Amino acid sequence: MTTPLAPALLALGLDWCLGEARRWHPLVGFGAYARALERRLQVPEADGGRPLRGRVRGTLATCLAVLPLVVLCAVVCRLPLTGMGLSVLVLYLVIGHRSLYDHARAVQQALDWGDLPEARRRVGLMVSRDTADMSATRVAGAAAESVLENGNDAIFGALFWFFVAGAPAALLYRLVNTLDAMWGYRTPRYRYFGWAAARCDDLLNFIPARLTAFSYALAGSCRAALRCWRQQGIQWDSPNAGPVMASGAGALHLRLGGGAFYHGQWRVRPELGEGLEPEPVDIARAMRLVQRALLIWMAVAAMGALLNA
Repeated sequence: MTTPLAPALLALGLDWCLGEARRWHPLVGFGAYARALERRLQVPEADGGRPLRGRVRGTLATCLAVLPLVVLCAVVCRLPLTGMGLSVLVLYLVIGHRSLYDHARAVQQALDWGDLPEARRRVGLMVSRDTADMSATRVAGAAAESVLENGNDAIFGALFWFFVAGAPAALLYRLVNTLDAMWGYRTPRYRYFGWAAARCDDLLNFIPARLTAFSYALAGSCRAALRCWRQQGIQWDSPNAGPVMASGAGALHLRLGGGAFYHGQWRVRPELGEGLEPEPVDIARAMRLVQRALLIWMAVAAMGALLNA
């Protein structure tokens, strides 16, 4: 039986050396395809007056967006000459370790230079909340939160499903995660249409998110991370982001979370973690925590490969 460790290492190496594809990235094309499906299938009034109709249409759009590509990937990965190469390519395209690092570093650099407007603009590329009036502390906190949450979404979730069921499962995870980022908002437009994508994303992330939270604890201050995870993780709106960010904040001895503006409206959010208010240097600390957690994952995968040899 072929171990997934070698293609995972190759994909991670390609991602770190090459970064995200600047042109013709398949996920950009997928986003355009998903928007075309949305224009064809979404009926705005369905969300307001006919919830079932909105959910049915959203479920159909999710299936049409995801299943044909996953099935095609599964078929091609079974071919003897192309399977291994496609597995590496798919995993390279669906993980975003280097992209996450570059975005976080850009925010920290702007803060270090004292350019708060630029830091707000750059962190706005990482988060969905309003950033125009953020203080430097809130910018640093938002970037650190994004690093911790996207450590799961952009790295560990895809790796988990790759190790479990290969490239088709990793592709399924990433496509559903992308649809959730596009449609998974509790706004009048997407409350019902995005229901299927959001629920599928919750399901696919349930185990990876908890493994990510546990690996953050192992990579940082373990007791604080586990305590924050247990006490604060369940208070967050997202059943998966809460444990991940609470554990990461505790592991770093940082206070994150709290209320924020989304689409012009103030949303009350619980506080996460404990310790100090975030500073620019804490963005790099969050990224190093993610990288230490990644080393733990790969060490466990290597031990598994040795036991199965």
